[in-house]
Amino acid sequence: MSRPLYRGLSGGAKSGGGGGGGSGAFAARDVFDENDKPKDSAENGFGHELSSFASFGGGVRSRKTQTLLLLKLGLLSLVASVLLGSLYWALSISSSSSSSRNHIHRGYRRLQEQLVADLLDIGELSLGLPKSKEIEFCSPEYENYVPCYYNISQTADSVDLGLDGPAEYERRCARDSPANCLILPPRNYRIPLRWPSGKDFIWKENVKITGQEFSSGSLTKRMMVEEEQISFRSDSLMVDGVEDYSHQIAEMIGLRNESNFNEAGVRTVLDIGCGFGSFGAHLFSRQLLTMCIANYEASGSQVQLTLERGIPAMIGSFASKQLPYPYLSFDMLHCARCGIDWETKDGIFLVEVDRLLRPGGYFVWTSLMITHRSLRDHDNQKKWTAIRTFAENLCWEMLSQQDETVVWKKTSKKKCYSSRKGGPVVCGRSHDTESPYYQSLNPCIAGTRSQRWIPIEYRTPWPSLVRLNSTELDIHGVHPEDFGEDAANWNSVVRNYWSLLSPLIFSDHPKRPGDEDPQPPFNMLRNVLDMNARFGGFNAALLDAGKSAWVMNVVPTNGPNYLPLIFDRGFVGVQHDWCEAFPTYPRTYDMVHAEGLLSLERHQKHRCSMLDIFLEVDRILRPEGWVILRDTASLMEAARSTITQLKWDARMIDLDINSDEKLLVCQKPFFKKQL
Repeated sequence: MSRPLYRGLSGGAKSGGGGGGGSGAFAARDVFDENDKPKDSAENGFGHELSSFASFGGGVRSRKTQTLLLLKLGLLSLVASVLLGSLYWALSISSSSSSSRNHIHRGYRRLQEQLVADLLDIGELSLGLPKSKEIEFCSPEYENYVPCYYNISQTADSVDLGLDGPAEYERRCARDSPANCLILPPRNYRIPLRWPSGKDFIWKENVKITGQEFSSGSLTKRMMVEEEQISFRSDSLMVDGVEDYSHQIAEMIGLRNESNFNEAGVRTVLDIGCGFGSFGAHLFSRQLLTMCIANYEASGSQVQLTLERGIPAMIGSFASKQLPYPYLSFDMLHCARCGIDWETKDGIFLVEVDRLLRPGGYFVWTSLMITHRSLRDHDNQKKWTAIRTFAENLCWEMLSQQDETVVWKKTSKKKCYSSRKGGPVVCGRSHDTESPYYQSLNPCIAGTRSQRWIPIEYRTPWPSLVRLNSTELDIHGVHPEDFGEDAANWNSVVRNYWSLLSPLIFSDHPKRPGDEDPQPPFNMLRNVLDMNARFGGFNAALLDAGKSAWVMNVVPTNGPNYLPLIFDRGFVGVQHDWCEAFPTYPRTYDMVHAEGLLSLERHQKHRCSMLDIFLEVDRILRPEGWVILRDTASLMEAARSTITQLKWDARMIDLDINSDEKLLVCQKPFFKKQL
């Protein structure tokens, strides 16, 4: 069991266990700058620090003050002590048994690290260099700030529901970061309830909901508001409740009930305009993984409330761009009164649904417009006819219609497209992009040339789906040996995480002081974001370990694109450029994990700084949330220095003796300061 993290970084003291304090040597420069690469002059990864200190020496020699003499004497004394200590360690190693040498080597490395830290401190003092300046807190209007949506000046009162419904916000990201500050939680924010209790109850003050929205009708019907909490136990997507609704969908597909979705090949679901995530919450108990997408909303946000409940969600819109998912990735798309006019723009929104659906997948649409009563209106009839005709031209089969709900099934036969009389054309090779990153909506049918064109009924059912066979791996250009090695490595890594960090983080966490006795499984983690997911091995290892967390697998746009493989394993994820803001609200993830991301970013020129990336992590991380970083020793030292500016608590952990990598474990404090 590891010791708890110290508050040394925010208070200036050094952290225990390998040094949680940070030197300021890296604060004044961008570690991703091509001209600032640390030199590998020492096997322990600290050669660049020693060279930095050597540069300080020239400045020291140029000073003729009494302070200089004292510093030199102190330095000589320190070096002499270290040399004597080194001699002692060397003699000990030569005389020790082989079983104790590893322990001695680790102790020697700690001595080296402490020497480097002390040398840097002396160098900074001799030059009068200030320590890394801590980032200031944002003003209160940034409380729910979502970059790329230009919402800082908006308040709940200024964003009205106009005559045409709620305003739509299109994602527009600028390279410069407009908020170089730390976003504080609401004044009465409380740590979310543990899963699974948090699925049914959230703290009212944690989300941006106004009194006007509580009395607006539909919201009141969906939620039961108590003194401090919002309860979703009475949440009813339809009149008969979400359980009956999902049972109805299963029957319309031809299944006995929703427990048979997996047998029919349904694992991943995209819920468009998901309300507050109750459909996905219910399907989770049936081994289905549902991703909620909804437009940015200044208040009463569907995405914010869904994530607060521990259900996968992100901001996404069908307005003008393709969603950053691969084609042929979801087994079902669901839209219940989601407010999209499917008949407009020559059916291009339905083409996007078709792009995302796997062959044989289902599109479920629930709308008041298609009830018998509504179809008495001529305009509604015209719209419904246009939608049905366009669905037929996409080679969708309408399986059933009951009251407000209709279910279509995407074709599994490519020959259908050549036998149509009209409709959108099949994409050419140049327009058939597997994983677009917010590209313009494509009016052609995608994915027909892909080797991933496999009907859902022929795919391996969940949970065996996680372990792709050699034929499936060959589609993605991955060797089975590499895949197996990756899986074994992540299983070992996750076991080590539990060993190192329990009971700080994971499911055997004891109750907090003042908490009532928690109900099993005592889970402190629910929403996890993996910033560099690669094959999704971290996600798979969490499942193998029996943890009830879900993972947002993020594939950086500047790295190898294994996002289609991640979806083919039955997980969810997204492509993302980490020099832009992630499409979510503040305080929506319990843990952020990044292995090798900083090395990946470092090889890119003229991009963002490490501080820019960590500021975004701080924005999306919940108070008391955790960050686990693994990368080269030099980058981890640089990261530790940057983290001091964010006021995070941090602890550096050595890995294998022969490894140049280190583990940096950080926790975001719960700051309640209000400006």
